[in-house]
Amino acid sequence: MRILVVEDESTLRSQLQDQLEGKGYSVDAAADGENGLFLGREYPMDLAVIDLGLPGISGIELIRQLRSLQRPFPILILTARDAWQDKVEGLESGADDYLTKPFHAEELMARVNALLRRAAGHSTPVLSFAGIEINTTEQTVSVQAEEIVLTGHEYRILEYLMVHAGKVVSKTELTEHIYDQDFDRDSNVVEVLIGRIRKKIDPDGSRRPIETLRGRGYRMSRDTA
Repeated sequence: MRILVVEDESTLRSQLQDQLEGKGYSVDAAADGENGLFLGREYPMDLAVIDLGLPGISGIELIRQLRSLQRPFPILILTARDAWQDKVEGLESGADDYLTKPFHAEELMARVNALLRRAAGHSTPVLSFAGIEINTTEQTVSVQAEEIVLTGHEYRILEYLMVHAGKVVSKTELTEHIYDQDFDRDSNVVEVLIGRIRKKIDPDGSRRPIETLRGRGYRMSRDTA
């Protein structure tokens, strides 16, 4: 999952990026509204964390412009403790939730996970499909009730495919949502990672939960053997 962070305070911005990347998310960070707008307009984000007190384009204006561009991803706003008017204005401008400064990392992650689940149409943190189960809070994966170990990138790809189970996901879409804008999109990294995931979740090749559709992409499917 790919998250946009727009925060002008460098220390907090770095902390937010570290906390989110530590949980396996790909993060694009901006220090002002102009760069935040560029990233939100040009790249497919799954969620944005936006501070309302930004220089230049304010957080409120940034949210309004992103919504006017039909960017549907959920937005979590960061506000000062006593600025209830900002919370109301932010939500009315198109934000989905707010977090009051200062906040604990656990609360940030809980709100981020909840927003991502709701956006994907899931009410619980557990995704289940074709005998595979992912706990998105604990970031654990099990197959037929047996836990398996994935690398960070393998987990991100499998989680994205599970969130969109039954849908064809192109290599480009996977790349854009899993990595930041500096990733080499012409590499074969995605194919290599898909191959590794298959060996771990279906070692004998009997179930084939990840289909390859030539020229189109990948799809999580029920047993095809």
